[in-house]
Amino acid sequence: MNPEKNQLASESGQVIPLDAKTYDSIFEHMLNGMAYCRMLHEEGGPDFIYLYTNPSFHRQTGLGEVEGKRVSEIVPGIRDSDPGLFEIYGRVAKTGIPEKFEMHVEALGDWFHINVYSPKSGYFVAIFDVITERKRTEEALIKSEERYRNIVETANEGIWSIDSRGVTSFVNPAMCRMLGYEAAEMIGRPVEDFLFEEDFSAHRWGQIERQAGKSGVYEMRMRRKDGETCWCRLNAVPLYDDSGKYAGSFAMITDITDKKRTDELVWRQANFDFLTRLPNRSLFMEKIAAGIRKSDRSGLPLALLILDLDRFKEINDTLGHEFGDLLLKETAQRLVGCLRSNDTVARLGGDEFAVIVEDLGDLRHVEHACSQIIDALAKPYSFQGQAIYLTTSIGITFYPTDAGDIETLVRNADQAMYAAKSKGRNGFSYFTPAMQASAARRLKLANELRTALEREQFRVHYQPIVELSTGRIVKCEALLRWKHPLLGEVSPSEFIPIAEDNGMILEIGDWVFREAMKQASIWRKQFDPDFQISVNKSPVQFRGESSWGGQLKDFGLPGSGICVEITESLLMEANSTVKAHLLQFRDAGIQVSMDDFGTGYSSLSYIKQFDIDYLKIDQSFVRNLTPKPEDMALPEAIIVMAHKLGMKVIAEGVETELQRNLLVSSGCDYAQGYFYSKPVPADEFEKKFMKGPG
Repeated sequence: MNPEKNQLASESGQVIPLDAKTYDSIFEHMLNGMAYCRMLHEEGGPDFIYLYTNPSFHRQTGLGEVEGKRVSEIVPGIRDSDPGLFEIYGRVAKTGIPEKFEMHVEALGDWFHINVYSPKSGYFVAIFDVITERKRTEEALIKSEERYRNIVETANEGIWSIDSRGVTSFVNPAMCRMLGYEAAEMIGRPVEDFLFEEDFSAHRWGQIERQAGKSGVYEMRMRRKDGETCWCRLNAVPLYDDSGKYAGSFAMITDITDKKRTDELVWRQANFDFLTRLPNRSLFMEKIAAGIRKSDRSGLPLALLILDLDRFKEINDTLGHEFGDLLLKETAQRLVGCLRSNDTVARLGGDEFAVIVEDLGDLRHVEHACSQIIDALAKPYSFQGQAIYLTTSIGITFYPTDAGDIETLVRNADQAMYAAKSKGRNGFSYFTPAMQASAARRLKLANELRTALEREQFRVHYQPIVELSTGRIVKCEALLRWKHPLLGEVSPSEFIPIAEDNGMILEIGDWVFREAMKQASIWRKQFDPDFQISVNKSPVQFRGESSWGGQLKDFGLPGSGICVEITESLLMEANSTVKAHLLQFRDAGIQVSMDDFGTGYSSLSYIKQFDIDYLKIDQSFVRNLTPKPEDMALPEAIIVMAHKLGMKVIAEGVETELQRNLLVSSGCDYAQGYFYSKPVPADEFEKKFMKGPG
């Protein structure tokens, strides 16, 4: 028989059968196992006999010679362990309908993929492959998928998958909980439905990076279903389809809302003043640095204002820190209310504030702002039903005109602020180059003050106070003088504020008091038993305990030999410590004089509340005295008021005979000034003015 001819199909479509040798060759070389069997049905159960098997059968099953043998003989127990196999083979042998299936044959311990058909009734052919390894791989994959599914479903992190259009394709339960949605409410919706508009650009940029094959970590805000903001950190990676085309992205998402709040709190604590909620010094430095950079770009100057509240420490110490804090908070609010929204107000510390004014097209705006600030802070503050008055001194400097760096700019503004204070406070001053020299001198004086007392550079001068009705010198004022070996005479107006700032005034003031007591004791014994010396006491000296009253006996001096001069602002802010000082003076018999009366904010209730013996009319009123009624009105009013309240009046700064005569005609009790004498040393005072008894 010609094989080639036998392999062809006839024109009618009938298959031409192959010869037996060819069939045998095909079966022998098949990679699949094959078995030709006859099905048996017996009382003991179904069975089958192997009639023919190919070599692959033996390789795949591991069985030896099986032809002519029952399977139950070859593999004992197979009918009990694998009844399904017999059921399928029996059905195919009976019906002739082919079947294909996969089955784990327990008796052989392997998985098989089997194609079975029946060439004639009662017989079947099984062609099979062992697929145990594939099944193990599939099972491992299933288990892996189950594990992955469990991880995804139970993860605390949110998981979000989107397609290439940015539409949600999957979210896990944690993601749903994070935003308060059901999965069905999120799937099919664009991611941007859940973002804030401010974060759209960040999301779109992320999409571009994913499409370029880049992973990325981002922080952005998501909108919860209830409208609240949820800060999230996204760790996103690209996804691809089987062809390698971009198919979307997958993101692990962490809720960092609490962390953001904590970070915000930490940042605010590091950059904002806890009391006033204003930027602190640290943030101020960042703001001014940014302002300078902006000024360099725009060409518009920047102004820096340094503000210091006048005599705040006195108020804080006398009325208490609780009120001091309230005052600072209200001051901050008033400052913000005076400025533009793009200006910066910062609290540098204590009672010192700074204002950064940017984009100055018109420098006059700064002066206008300063005037508004001064007016706003001059309005009374309320404390326990009382009106408390406060003023401020402001220093102004400009970038880049006055300085090219932050440190110099701040130093310039600080110097200008001190210049404003030295002019009388409650005002503002522009920085000038001369202030640099002044600041250097101020620093030198502060250092020299620390050793001036020890080196005996201080001395006390005395200025007579004349009783106008008799012309007698019945008292004098002790005034401190400092003669430095290199700097020469240093003005008290220059060094006393420094001593008050650095606390040296306490030690210096006590020394002046002892010198005055010693001199009063001498002059009362030698010349006038009623002679009295006035000693100035700084408000700073009222902050601690006083021992002045107890020191009188050390010199054998009665209280009437000393008069303490205080400022009216001290009474305005009198706390328990100040009251204790004044009561001690009264108990010791020491008289009290209110200095510079009329220059500050006075209240008659305070004057009546404390035992004030003298009012001293400030020299600014005396200097302009003329016979004109309008010039005499205020001094006369002070004199009448004082007498009505049982106090006597001393006029300071009397320089002319006309001034003296006008004061005499107005009923003033005492006068003091250069008309009589400048302050002089004790020995000169004694020679010029002191006479023996009688």
